[in-house]
Amino acid sequence: MNYVLRTNQLTKRYGGKTVVHNVHMNIRRGDIYGFLGQNGAGKTTTLRMIMGLIRPTAGEVEWFGEGLNGGRAGAMERIGAIIEYPGFYLNLSAVDNLEIHRRLMGIGNKEYIQEVLSTVGLLDVRNQKVKHYSLGMKQRLGIARALLHRPELLVLDEPTNGLDPAGIKEIRQLFLDLARQRGITFIISSHLLSEVEQLATRVGIIHQGTLMEEIDYEDLQRKTRHYLEIKVDDDKKAAYLLEQKLGVSDYRLAGPGIIHLYDILDQSANVNLTLTSQGVGVREIRLSGDSLEDYFLKVTGGVPLV
Repeated sequence: MNYVLRTNQLTKRYGGKTVVHNVHMNIRRGDIYGFLGQNGAGKTTTLRMIMGLIRPTAGEVEWFGEGLNGGRAGAMERIGAIIEYPGFYLNLSAVDNLEIHRRLMGIGNKEYIQEVLSTVGLLDVRNQKVKHYSLGMKQRLGIARALLHRPELLVLDEPTNGLDPAGIKEIRQLFLDLARQRGITFIISSHLLSEVEQLATRVGIIHQGTLMEEIDYEDLQRKTRHYLEIKVDDDKKAAYLLEQKLGVSDYRLAGPGIIHLYDILDQSANVNLTLTSQGVGVREIRLSGDSLEDYFLKVTGGVPLV
Protein backbone atom coordinates (compact mmCIF):
# COMPACT_ATOMS: atom_id res chain seq x y z
CA MET A 1 0.00 0.00 0.00
CA ASN A 2 1.40 3.41 -1.01
CA TYR A 3 0.88 5.75 1.94
CA VAL A 4 1.68 9.46 1.95
CA LEU A 5 0.97 9.78 5.69
CA ARG A 6 0.80 7.41 8.63
CA THR A 7 0.70 8.21 12.33
CA ASN A 8 1.33 5.84 15.21
CA GLN A 9 -0.16 6.52 18.66
CA LEU A 10 -0.05 10.27 18.06
CA THR A 11 -0.89 11.97 21.36
CA LYS A 12 -0.98 15.54 22.70
CA ARG A 13 -1.48 16.56 26.31
CA TYR A 14 -1.66 20.06 27.72
CA GLY A 15 -1.05 19.90 31.45
CA GLY A 16 -3.18 17.07 32.71
CA LYS A 17 -5.62 17.15 29.79
CA THR A 18 -5.25 14.82 26.81
CA VAL A 19 -6.66 16.53 23.71
CA VAL A 20 -5.48 13.94 21.15
CA HIS A 21 -5.11 10.30 22.16
CA ASN A 22 -3.27 7.51 20.30
CA VAL A 23 -4.33 8.57 16.79
CA HIS A 24 -3.49 6.15 13.98
CA MET A 25 -4.11 7.81 10.61
CA ASN A 26 -3.49 6.16 7.25
CA ILE A 27 -3.71 8.34 4.11
CA ARG A 28 -3.02 6.64 0.80
CA ARG A 29 -1.80 8.30 -2.35
CA GLY A 30 -4.79 9.67 -4.27
CA ASP A 31 -7.10 9.89 -1.26
CA ILE A 32 -9.37 12.81 -0.55
CA TYR A 33 -9.36 12.14 3.18
CA GLY A 34 -12.21 13.80 5.03
CA PHE A 35 -11.10 14.35 8.65
CA LEU A 36 -14.45 14.71 10.35
CA GLY A 37 -15.28 15.86 13.86
CA GLN A 38 -16.92 18.47 16.02
CA ASN A 39 -15.25 21.78 16.72
CA GLY A 40 -12.88 20.99 19.58
CA ALA A 41 -12.63 17.29 18.73
CA GLY A 42 -8.87 17.52 18.08
CA LYS A 43 -8.73 18.01 14.30
CA THR A 44 -6.54 21.13 14.25
CA THR A 45 -4.25 19.86 17.01
CA THR A 46 -3.71 16.63 15.07
CA LEU A 47 -2.94 18.49 11.84
CA ARG A 48 -0.55 20.85 13.63
CA MET A 49 1.33 17.86 15.03
CA ILE A 50 1.62 16.03 11.74
CA MET A 51 2.84 19.25 10.06
CA GLY A 52 5.48 19.72 12.76
CA LEU A 53 3.96 22.98 14.03
CA ILE A 54 3.65 21.61 17.56
CA ARG A 55 5.51 18.74 19.19
CA PRO A 56 3.56 15.57 20.02
CA THR A 57 3.58 14.42 23.63
CA ALA A 58 3.93 10.89 22.28
CA GLY A 59 3.71 8.99 19.01
CA GLU A 60 5.23 9.17 15.58
CA VAL A 61 4.47 10.67 12.18
CA GLU A 62 5.60 9.14 8.90
CA TRP A 63 5.46 11.13 5.65
CA PHE A 64 6.10 9.33 2.34
CA GLY A 65 7.62 6.40 4.21
CA GLU A 66 10.01 8.53 6.29
CA GLY A 67 9.69 9.74 9.87
CA LEU A 68 8.93 13.43 10.34
CA ASN A 69 12.18 14.08 12.15
CA GLY A 70 14.42 12.04 9.92
CA GLY A 71 12.95 13.09 6.58
CA ARG A 72 11.27 16.38 7.48
CA ALA A 73 12.98 18.66 4.94
CA GLY A 74 12.31 16.41 1.99
CA ALA A 75 8.74 15.72 3.06
CA MET A 76 7.82 19.36 3.58
CA GLU A 77 8.86 20.17 0.02
CA ARG A 78 6.16 17.78 -1.16
CA ILE A 79 3.34 19.15 1.02
CA GLY A 80 1.17 22.26 0.87
CA ALA A 81 -0.94 23.30 3.84
CA ILE A 82 -3.43 25.78 5.23
CA ILE A 83 -3.72 25.28 8.98
CA GLU A 84 -6.34 27.65 10.40
CA TYR A 85 -6.91 30.98 8.59
CA PRO A 86 -4.39 31.95 5.86
CA GLY A 87 -2.69 35.30 6.56
CA PHE A 88 -1.54 37.79 3.92
CA TYR A 89 -0.04 41.24 3.51
CA LEU A 90 -3.34 43.02 2.93
CA ASN A 91 -1.87 46.12 1.30
CA LEU A 92 -0.08 44.03 -1.31
CA SER A 93 -1.55 42.36 -4.37
CA ALA A 94 -2.01 38.62 -4.82
CA VAL A 95 1.02 38.57 -7.13
CA ASP A 96 3.19 40.37 -4.58
CA ASN A 97 2.09 38.06 -1.76
CA LEU A 98 2.93 35.01 -3.83
CA GLU A 99 6.24 36.50 -4.93
CA ILE A 100 7.27 36.87 -1.29
CA HIS A 101 6.29 33.25 -0.65
CA ARG A 102 8.11 32.11 -3.79
CA ARG A 103 11.36 33.67 -2.59
CA LEU A 104 10.98 32.31 0.94
CA MET A 105 10.39 28.80 -0.44
CA GLY A 106 13.28 29.07 -2.90
CA ILE A 107 11.02 28.38 -5.89
CA GLY A 108 12.95 29.30 -9.02
CA ASN A 109 10.25 29.60 -11.66
CA LYS A 110 8.26 32.87 -11.48
CA GLU A 111 5.78 31.52 -14.01
CA TYR A 112 4.32 29.31 -11.28
CA ILE A 113 2.64 32.41 -9.79
CA GLN A 114 0.54 33.02 -12.88
CA GLU A 115 -0.15 29.30 -13.14
CA VAL A 116 -1.56 28.89 -9.62
CA LEU A 117 -3.57 32.11 -9.83
CA SER A 118 -5.15 30.79 -13.01
CA THR A 119 -5.81 27.44 -11.34
CA VAL A 120 -7.74 29.02 -8.46
CA GLY A 121 -9.55 31.57 -10.66
CA LEU A 122 -7.80 34.76 -9.48
CA LEU A 123 -5.77 35.63 -12.55
CA ASP A 124 -8.02 38.54 -13.54
CA VAL A 125 -7.74 40.15 -10.09
CA ARG A 126 -4.09 39.30 -9.48
CA ASN A 127 -3.04 42.96 -9.16
CA GLN A 128 -5.77 44.01 -6.72
CA LYS A 129 -4.78 44.55 -3.10
CA VAL A 130 -5.76 41.59 -0.99
CA LYS A 131 -7.63 43.84 1.47
CA HIS A 132 -10.29 44.22 -1.23
CA TYR A 133 -10.73 40.46 -1.61
CA SER A 134 -13.79 38.64 -0.30
CA LEU A 135 -13.35 35.81 2.18
CA GLY A 136 -13.76 33.27 -0.61
CA MET A 137 -11.10 35.00 -2.71
CA LYS A 138 -8.70 34.97 0.25
CA GLN A 139 -9.32 31.25 0.69
CA ARG A 140 -8.52 30.76 -2.98
CA LEU A 141 -5.35 32.77 -2.60
CA GLY A 142 -4.36 30.60 0.36
CA ILE A 143 -4.82 27.52 -1.80
CA ALA A 144 -2.77 29.16 -4.59
CA ARG A 145 0.05 29.77 -2.11
CA ALA A 146 -0.13 26.17 -0.90
CA LEU A 147 0.08 24.99 -4.53
CA LEU A 148 2.98 27.23 -5.54
CA HIS A 149 5.72 24.64 -5.05
CA ARG A 150 3.66 21.94 -6.81
CA PRO A 151 3.02 19.68 -3.81
CA GLU A 152 1.87 16.09 -3.96
CA LEU A 153 -0.39 16.53 -0.94
CA LEU A 154 -2.53 19.35 0.44
CA VAL A 155 -3.42 19.54 4.14
CA LEU A 156 -6.38 21.89 4.64
CA ASP A 157 -7.96 22.76 7.98
CA GLU A 158 -11.65 23.78 7.60
CA PRO A 159 -11.02 25.34 4.15
CA THR A 160 -14.68 26.32 3.60
CA ASN A 161 -15.16 27.96 7.02
CA GLY A 162 -17.07 31.22 6.71
CA LEU A 163 -17.91 30.82 3.04
CA ASP A 164 -21.40 31.23 1.63
CA PRO A 165 -22.98 28.28 -0.25
CA ALA A 166 -21.75 29.54 -3.63
CA GLY A 167 -18.20 29.89 -2.31
CA ILE A 168 -18.30 26.42 -0.77
CA LYS A 169 -19.42 24.95 -4.08
CA GLU A 170 -16.61 26.71 -5.97
CA ILE A 171 -13.93 25.55 -3.53
CA ARG A 172 -15.29 22.00 -3.59
CA GLN A 173 -15.12 21.89 -7.38
CA LEU A 174 -11.58 23.25 -7.27
CA PHE A 175 -10.48 20.41 -4.97
CA LEU A 176 -12.13 17.80 -7.19
CA ASP A 177 -10.42 19.26 -10.27
CA LEU A 178 -7.00 19.26 -8.56
CA ALA A 179 -7.47 15.66 -7.45
CA ARG A 180 -8.55 14.46 -10.90
CA GLN A 181 -6.26 16.53 -13.10
CA ARG A 182 -3.11 16.68 -10.99
CA GLY A 183 -3.45 13.59 -8.83
CA ILE A 184 -3.04 15.59 -5.63
CA THR A 185 -3.82 13.82 -2.36
CA PHE A 186 -5.90 15.79 0.16
CA ILE A 187 -6.43 15.80 3.90
CA ILE A 188 -9.41 18.07 4.55
CA SER A 189 -10.63 18.61 8.09
CA SER A 190 -14.25 19.65 8.45
CA HIS A 191 -17.27 19.66 10.74
CA LEU A 192 -19.58 19.93 7.71
CA LEU A 193 -21.00 16.50 6.91
CA SER A 194 -22.48 17.60 3.59
CA GLU A 195 -19.08 18.73 2.31
CA VAL A 196 -17.34 15.53 3.33
CA GLU A 197 -20.07 13.47 1.63
CA GLN A 198 -19.51 15.27 -1.67
CA LEU A 199 -15.70 15.21 -1.59
CA ALA A 200 -14.16 12.37 0.35
CA THR A 201 -12.93 9.04 -0.93
CA ARG A 202 -11.99 8.10 2.63
CA VAL A 203 -13.28 9.35 5.99
CA GLY A 204 -11.68 9.53 9.43
CA ILE A 205 -13.99 10.32 12.37
CA ILE A 206 -12.39 11.91 15.44
CA HIS A 207 -14.33 12.37 18.68
CA GLN A 208 -13.00 13.82 21.93
CA GLY A 209 -9.43 13.40 20.69
CA THR A 210 -9.79 9.76 19.64
CA LEU A 211 -9.89 8.58 16.04
CA MET A 212 -13.00 6.42 16.22
CA GLU A 213 -12.91 5.00 12.70
CA GLU A 214 -11.33 5.22 9.27
CA ILE A 215 -13.47 3.99 6.40
CA ASP A 216 -13.41 4.12 2.61
CA TYR A 217 -16.36 6.07 1.28
CA GLU A 218 -17.46 3.10 -0.83
CA ASP A 219 -17.67 0.99 2.34
CA LEU A 220 -19.48 3.84 4.08
CA GLN A 221 -22.04 3.93 1.28
CA ARG A 222 -22.66 0.22 1.76
CA LYS A 223 -23.22 0.84 5.47
CA THR A 224 -25.58 3.73 4.77
CA ARG A 225 -27.77 1.92 2.27
CA HIS A 226 -31.21 3.00 1.23
CA TYR A 227 -34.20 1.01 2.41
CA LEU A 228 -37.98 0.88 2.46
CA GLU A 229 -39.23 1.95 5.86
CA ILE A 230 -42.46 0.08 6.54
CA LYS A 231 -44.66 1.00 9.50
CA VAL A 232 -47.10 -1.77 10.38
CA ASP A 233 -49.37 -2.85 13.21
CA ASP A 234 -47.75 -6.32 13.48
CA ASP A 235 -44.03 -6.34 12.71
CA LYS A 236 -43.51 -10.05 13.44
CA LYS A 237 -46.23 -11.15 11.03
CA ALA A 238 -45.00 -8.62 8.46
CA ALA A 239 -41.46 -10.02 8.71
CA TYR A 240 -42.77 -13.55 8.25
CA LEU A 241 -44.71 -12.53 5.14
CA LEU A 242 -41.71 -10.72 3.65
CA GLU A 243 -39.71 -13.92 3.91
CA GLN A 244 -42.40 -16.45 2.93
CA LYS A 245 -44.34 -14.52 0.28
CA LEU A 246 -41.67 -12.26 -1.23
CA GLY A 247 -38.55 -14.33 -0.55
CA VAL A 248 -36.53 -11.54 1.04
CA SER A 249 -34.30 -11.75 4.10
CA ASP A 250 -32.35 -8.49 3.91
CA TYR A 251 -34.33 -6.49 6.44
CA ARG A 252 -34.22 -5.54 10.11
CA LEU A 253 -36.68 -4.63 12.82
CA ALA A 254 -35.82 -0.99 13.48
CA GLY A 255 -38.30 -0.48 16.33
CA PRO A 256 -41.77 -1.45 17.45
CA GLY A 257 -43.88 -1.69 14.30
CA ILE A 258 -41.03 -0.50 12.03
CA ILE A 259 -39.21 -2.61 9.44
CA HIS A 260 -36.29 -1.48 7.27
CA LEU A 261 -36.30 -3.50 4.04
CA TYR A 262 -33.04 -3.31 2.04
CA ASP A 263 -34.22 -5.43 -0.88
CA ILE A 264 -36.80 -4.92 -3.70
CA LEU A 265 -36.78 -1.13 -3.18
CA ASP A 266 -38.70 -0.63 -6.42
CA GLN A 267 -41.60 -2.88 -5.33
CA SER A 268 -43.25 -0.82 -2.58
CA ALA A 269 -46.71 -1.34 -4.13
CA ASN A 270 -46.23 -5.11 -4.20
CA VAL A 271 -44.97 -5.08 -0.60
CA ASN A 272 -48.02 -3.08 0.48
CA LEU A 273 -50.44 -5.41 -1.35
CA THR A 274 -48.79 -8.55 0.05
CA LEU A 275 -48.99 -7.34 3.64
CA THR A 276 -52.49 -5.83 3.54
CA SER A 277 -53.97 -8.84 1.73
CA GLN A 278 -52.76 -11.01 4.61
CA GLY A 279 -54.30 -8.79 7.27
CA VAL A 280 -51.31 -6.65 8.24
CA GLY A 281 -52.18 -2.99 8.67
CA VAL A 282 -49.69 -0.78 6.80
CA ARG A 283 -49.54 2.80 8.04
CA GLU A 284 -46.69 4.00 5.84
CA ILE A 285 -44.13 2.86 3.28
CA ARG A 286 -41.40 5.26 2.21
CA LEU A 287 -37.95 5.11 0.67
CA SER A 288 -35.34 6.25 3.15
CA GLY A 289 -31.69 5.72 3.99
CA ASP A 290 -29.02 6.29 6.58
CA SER A 291 -26.97 9.42 5.98
CA LEU A 292 -23.38 10.17 6.92
CA GLU A 293 -24.87 12.04 9.87
CA ASP A 294 -26.68 8.89 11.00
CA TYR A 295 -23.44 6.95 10.77
CA PHE A 296 -21.51 9.68 12.60
CA LEU A 297 -24.05 9.54 15.44
CA LYS A 298 -23.64 5.76 15.69
CA VAL A 299 -19.84 6.00 15.83
CA THR A 300 -19.79 8.83 18.39
CA GLY A 301 -22.50 7.38 20.60
CA GLY A 302 -25.20 9.81 19.59
CA VAL A 303 -23.20 13.05 19.85
CA PRO A 304 -24.04 15.36 16.90
CA LEU A 305 -21.51 17.50 15.07
CA VAL A 306 -23.08 20.79 16.13
